[in-house]
Amino acid sequence: MNTVRRTLIAAAAMLLAVTASAQTAPKVEDAWARPTVAGQAGGGGFLKITSPTADRLLAASAPVSKTVELHTMQMDGNVMRMRQVPAIDIPAGQTVELKPGGLHVMFIGLTQTLNNGATFPLTLRFEKAGEVKVEVKVMTRAAMPATEHKH
Repeated sequence: MNTVRRTLIAAAAMLLAVTASAQTAPKVEDAWARPTVAGQAGGGGFLKITSPTADRLLAASAPVSKTVELHTMQMDGNVMRMRQVPAIDIPAGQTVELKPGGLHVMFIGLTQTLNNGATFPLTLRFEKAGEVKVEVKVMTRAAMPATEHKH
């Protein structure tokens, strides 16, 4: 009887842990990347992140490139410069949009061409939530979801 009771208690504890984790995991939506041409060394990825609790995006990885970095684009005088950032803060309850001309994911050392209509996995690593896996759709700006066209 003790074995059954211990098994039920362990199962209940695991269920509670999984439920709590799902409630605090960031929600990632509208993940997309621009198509590339053969031989292109890098590409950009974009998405929206909303988290019920404050968190930080620390890193990302994808099988389509040797390295994935978090980047921002900023005006430096009259020149737009792209720079790597160590992390992206995700305030509780707010949506952070990684988009062209701002914060984004940079795929460096592409190992394959990103063809329009294709998809690939992207793993995001958060400080508190751990890893979150999403599918990235390769598409041109004209084919982006309607929510992406809003300014």
